[in-house]
Amino acid sequence: MKKQSLIIYSVSLLLIIPFILSSCTVEEQKEEDAGPGYTIDHSLSRDQTHNKFSSQIEPVLTVDDGAVIEVYTEEAADEQISPGMTAAEFAALEDYDPGLVHPLTGPVFVRGAMPGDILQVKLHVVEIGEWGWTRIVNGIFLEEEFEPLLRTWELSKDMQSVQFSEGINVPLNPFAGVMGVAPDTEEMLSTIPPRANGGNMDDPNMTEGTVLYFPVFVEGALFSIGDMHAAQGAGEVCGTAIEVPGRVVYELKVIKDGHDMKEPQYETATTYAVTAVAPTLDEAARKANTYMIDYLEEGHGLSRSEAFMLTSLTGDLRIAEVVDQNMMVTMHIDKGIFARRN
Repeated sequence: MKKQSLIIYSVSLLLIIPFILSSCTVEEQKEEDAGPGYTIDHSLSRDQTHNKFSSQIEPVLTVDDGAVIEVYTEEAADEQISPGMTAAEFAALEDYDPGLVHPLTGPVFVRGAMPGDILQVKLHVVEIGEWGWTRIVNGIFLEEEFEPLLRTWELSKDMQSVQFSEGINVPLNPFAGVMGVAPDTEEMLSTIPPRANGGNMDDPNMTEGTVLYFPVFVEGALFSIGDMHAAQGAGEVCGTAIEVPGRVVYELKVIKDGHDMKEPQYETATTYAVTAVAPTLDEAARKANTYMIDYLEEGHGLSRSEAFMLTSLTGDLRIAEVVDQNMMVTMHIDKGIFARRN
């Protein structure tokens, strides 16, 4: 009897296994067919750059709403620093031009984007290049005079960390330090300070998968991106990060009749954040709190008093930028506190 049962069980397995394997193969094929969930429509090289913000900079590309764009970016010094360079060699440069910093790939003109709209930028891919550099910029934050130091790093897009010194490894967290739309001015503005149009925000939370929202000030929005970082702490206190060339794939979408937005905002899978720039940290922090109250009132139906109270209970103020003339503070709120809507 036991032998007969064993035979029946074995036969059953032989009949079922092909169906299991077939099902697995179908599921794997579905995953392969799904791909990354987007198709690249346009590509820009690291030579298609500018290093100012202005409504007068001609676009290098015009796209439809919803376009996916692949861009290559140059490192922040625009090839004035080279792999293996030392602090002494940098100091000896006679033709170094600080006016060339922040080569930004773009701008991109988005059809249909008008002042008062919101430009949504979804970061599908953020990859670092094969090398990077970091140097101390004395006087930019601390008054102490430090010994000149410049380091270059060998990198790859698949690296997870880099050795800083024996026993110290720095985790890599690629992001673009500068992203922004054109301001409503014909003046050629420096890219150094962050402003209401975005720019040099240097926020290490703006990584792959983040969705950013920029208020649009001019027709076409004129979006640009650059200043890629492989690693940086919030504040970038010595003046630089691990500055790298890189590759970014982003998707642009124009939002009409969105909530009132004065400065960029962004969200990750778990967090919604507002940004605020001002000459002082106190002023930037107060602006960030106000912007989050505005968002909660308009986006979640709270009274201003309720929204203010909620920011005190769950809002996190964070310093993002302290070394680039304007200070930038963000306020984050956990999206998990909001009940799902049908």
